[in-house]
Amino acid sequence: MQTTENMVLINRKKLLEMIPLSSRTIYNLEQRGEFPRRIALTSRNVAWDLSEVESWIEARKSSGAQAARPGPVEG
Repeated sequence: MQTTENMVLINRKKLLEMIPLSSRTIYNLEQRGEFPRRIALTSRNVAWDLSEVESWIEARKSSGAQAARPGPVEG
């Protein structure tokens, strides 16, 4: 279990600077368990653990896999 001692949190603005996706796409990825979960700081303010976001980016870079596109699969 990760301790909060060295945890760095980033807000939505910083996240969107790092991840060039829409807020809705990030939300959908979170709901499917494919993106780090947000942390509710208040009823109107959320943040993400920077180390989890960086790990997600590294996993995407090293996997070489293409993201699944919405809609029917063409074949």
